[in-house]
Amino acid sequence: MHDGDVVVIGGGYAGIRLAKRLDATARVTLLDRKEVFFHRIASLRAGVHRKWTVTPFIPYDRLLRNGRVVTGKAVRIDTTERQVVLATGERLPYDVVVIATGADYPEPARFIGTTTEEATKSFARHQQTIADAGHVLVVGGGPSGVELSAEIRLARPEARVTLAHSGPTLLHSTGSERAGRKARAWLEAHGVEVRLDSFMSPGNDFGTYRDARGNLIEADLSFWTTGTSPNTFWLRMAGHSDWLNESGHVKVDRTLRVEGRRDVFAVGDVNDASELKITPAALAQADLAAWNIRAYLQSSGKHRKEPRFYRSIHRTPLIVPFGPSDGVTMLPVPGGETAVLGGRTTTLAKAKTLMTPYIRRQLGYTAA
Repeated sequence: MHDGDVVVIGGGYAGIRLAKRLDATARVTLLDRKEVFFHRIASLRAGVHRKWTVTPFIPYDRLLRNGRVVTGKAVRIDTTERQVVLATGERLPYDVVVIATGADYPEPARFIGTTTEEATKSFARHQQTIADAGHVLVVGGGPSGVELSAEIRLARPEARVTLAHSGPTLLHSTGSERAGRKARAWLEAHGVEVRLDSFMSPGNDFGTYRDARGNLIEADLSFWTTGTSPNTFWLRMAGHSDWLNESGHVKVDRTLRVEGRRDVFAVGDVNDASELKITPAALAQADLAAWNIRAYLQSSGKHRKEPRFYRSIHRTPLIVPFGPSDGVTMLPVPGGETAVLGGRTTTLAKAKTLMTPYIRRQLGYTAA
């Protein structure tokens, strides 16, 4: 029995989890501009190492047994007719629509184009430019900046690698100074120059960069890992600016509904429900939204369910690999403290495989 039409806009981590959770009880349509799922967690390594080039791309074809996956771009949600309007003019009717368009990440953690071929060429270009560079500058000392710096260093031991961070310690947004010290110690032991309290901007000449003190750095190549922005510009262009907060995130209530809309939900990086924009938070939101959507679709039946409220995740395990066989894991413990674990735990949990087997299983494929 299928209780209604659910259109999920966005096939990232939250989108696929939600679509899969609802596949048995609703008529699910998963809409994404990409033809395959993009395992972003593996993208930094794929941008550096040739053998990882195709690893982040996993087909959607085994995700849903009953629902369907549509490749296309949403341009508007028609709340009057209850339809999602595509760039082609096609319309997808819905009883519930879910915004799961995620966030835009800097390269190389970005899917360029819409096809696997286009994205593969983008990764190949990054691999070649890194292989040719004498000096690579990474700007941003959060988890992505540290991870990318380590990957580049291990791939290019003879090149100069500089990590410039505007904060006083690496990984300072995690709240763990010890983890930041471990990251800095590893990077410097492997010849990476770490610059703290160093806010960078492009210089006047090509290939030059300037910090807040006026110091110049020359580099052949730079990567900026200084944050993400939610993929909501299309909502603003469609006249839904009132759904967004000042940062561009979709405003949701405790049930993960768009404020004032019973049949519109938003999950994952795109909403304002949690400051931690990480995969575990996205998956937790998808699970709760799936429950609430089922409760809404079945609200007129005798087995009516009450909606559940989402609790923002403020503390969760965080793993930062330093290549495939080292890294640091931050594990929250009772009392508000954070345990910091080293290479062995990090390698087993994430660094070696970057969670690829787990994600492949989520999409119906074998771990290999």
